[in-house]
Amino acid sequence: MTTKLVISALGADRPGIVDELSRFIYKNQLNIEDSRMTVLGGEFAILLLISGDATAIDSLQSKIPDIEQSLDMRLLVKNTSASSHNNNAIPYSVEVAALDQPGIVGNIASFFSSRNFNIVDLQTERYAAAHTGSPMFALTMTIGIPADTNIARLREEFIQTCDELNLDAELNSL
Repeated sequence: MTTKLVISALGADRPGIVDELSRFIYKNQLNIEDSRMTVLGGEFAILLLISGDATAIDSLQSKIPDIEQSLDMRLLVKNTSASSHNNNAIPYSVEVAALDQPGIVGNIASFFSSRNFNIVDLQTERYAAAHTGSPMFALTMTIGIPADTNIARLREEFIQTCDELNLDAELNSL
């Protein structure tokens, strides 16, 4: 039986982190099923979903303090199982761009959570506008929308909410 484990790791950015961590996983006869990696400030952050037999997972978990010391990273591990989210949900992409201001993520997340839609993936970025240098903010997310949702009404409500918040936004099927 396959067991799944989520690993979150954070440490100072440097070359070789992915290589070293993936080698620990491979040497323990485990498989990386899904991952997200990024540099935030001067820190490297990684999320991994790994799988393998229970003995191999237990073996890796017992080595976490050694792995943390070797990589000079903090690791958080959690056993998990297959996703239990609504399989009838249709994936949609959400894109938002605006002058940077507090509350953008919270307002967009609130819009979808109040309708009981699951946020599957979320990425944000702050950047300088091309010609003016003004601080801009971009949000990209994937949400799961139940198949019985009236998409035209949802899109209209979403765009109206974003207009009220002075956000440029799009909601599109994937």
